[in-house]
Amino acid sequence: MSRSETTKTVLVAGAANFILAIAKLIAGLLAGSSAMLAESAHSVADTINQGFLFTSLGRSERPPDRRHPFGYGNERYVWSLLAAFGIFVAGAGFSIFEGLLTMTGHGGGGSTVWLAYAVLGLGALLEGTSWIRAYYQARKETRDNGRDIVDHVRTSPDLTFKTALFEDTAAMIGLAIAAGGLVMRQITGSEFWDGLASVLIGLLLVFLAGWIGKESMGLLIGRAADPAAQRTIRAEILASPGVTGVDELLTMHFGPEQILVAAKVNFSDDISADRAEDVAGEIDRRLRERLPIVRHVFLDPTQRAAPGVIKNSSG
Repeated sequence: MSRSETTKTVLVAGAANFILAIAKLIAGLLAGSSAMLAESAHSVADTINQGFLFTSLGRSERPPDRRHPFGYGNERYVWSLLAAFGIFVAGAGFSIFEGLLTMTGHGGGGSTVWLAYAVLGLGALLEGTSWIRAYYQARKETRDNGRDIVDHVRTSPDLTFKTALFEDTAAMIGLAIAAGGLVMRQITGSEFWDGLASVLIGLLLVFLAGWIGKESMGLLIGRAADPAAQRTIRAEILASPGVTGVDELLTMHFGPEQILVAAKVNFSDDISADRAEDVAGEIDRRLRERLPIVRHVFLDPTQRAAPGVIKNSSG
């Protein structure tokens, strides 16, 4: 994962959404389209959320201090929760309410439909560019870790990047729904379809907000490293001289680019306490070389000659 790549992805998405929020609002008012107004609210919510995510990138990079010895990496997940709340309130709530009004005959009416179609085309271009940027980042990272793209997106702890990718995906789906509602309104002459499209966009945003909230909470309370990383960590420990087994291996993310490793390690009976400490230092060094996201390593020897906890951490 690359912070610079994630920053670029967020900035591209934010710029696209800001432009589209204004264009969709104007088109929605002139065309009297609830679906376009819902899409405007969608873009407003996404713009606010990109601001939250961009802020999180800077705040999460603050160095550790006495009150936060493991740093501030988890702040990304707090800001992602705020992003989910913004999507739900600013996007979903307005879209569903506006759609229901139109479906019951209390909204709609407008003649400049061509402008709405033009803005939807612009939206497809800008949102598509933003989506391609996020997809490019995913492909670049999968080349580095050897995974397929679906598995990478599913297991990546970089929620900032994942939120941008899923927001752009939802935006493309929302554009298609809005276009469908406008086409059906013109074909049937009924505002019902335009209102239904607005409600569907709102429900799409409810789903997106729920997914972001769920992922944020799962990472905020401390998610383990992915199975491949855990296998690498276990193999490195077992490959060390004097190590005969690993009774327990615990890992936890402190942000997308920081992992804490704690392991209960069996040493052979003939190894001295000083030697066990040297081996622990070597394990620490090799783990950081193999997995740069490993920031803290705590090893608990189970051999009697080396009581206590051998701690290796350089933050």
